[in-house]
Amino acid sequence: MNPSEVPQLLAQIALADPRVRRTDHIELRAQIHMWAGILADVPYDAAIRYAQQHYERATYPILPADIATRWHADVRDRLTRHTGTFEPLKHPQLDPDDEAGYRRALAAERHAVATGMQQPDTTRAITAGPAAAEVTRRLEQLGAYMPQHVRDALTPRTSEQPPSPTWRAVPCPYCRAEPRRPCTTATGRRLTHPHPSRIDTAAQPAA
Repeated sequence: MNPSEVPQLLAQIALADPRVRRTDHIELRAQIHMWAGILADVPYDAAIRYAQQHYERATYPILPADIATRWHADVRDRLTRHTGTFEPLKHPQLDPDDEAGYRRALAAERHAVATGMQQPDTTRAITAGPAAAEVTRRLEQLGAYMPQHVRDALTPRTSEQPPSPTWRAVPCPYCRAEPRRPCTTATGRRLTHPHPSRIDTAAQPAA
């Protein structure tokens, strides 16, 4: 909350409880300064909502700590329900090899969830709770997804895959890196690991 919003917040609260707002000019300035420091992280709309909820059930004056405590509890609740995952497909402008950009995007997403600008992604609820145990039990009854004869047919091929260093001998079809040259990002940064398509290309002769 901006310090300029605190006087309006106090004025709104005073409509329900005149005891909250100071009448002395010096005390009012000190009160605004104190509330602004305590509620620096709390959005104005959230503070108004918490004040309304307070006076729905209480007759004693609200304190800035009451508002800040409710806000921090809501932030913890949203982040706890959020899976913390980030979907790159929603951000096609990101370079898949840009780790710093990924971290910035992940931090921005969590900040949006924490401040209520984005709803938590509660995907974990689908794979948790009593229903998850029942799903696991039924899957165990079904047995292996892959038939044994298919597994046996694929086993020799997986064991014959070329060792990882062979990717150096082929060009990268993704970034056009020449043989024995490291893969790079779209901005020209060298990567310590090759692109997956380069590894697939190196494995093709063995297949």
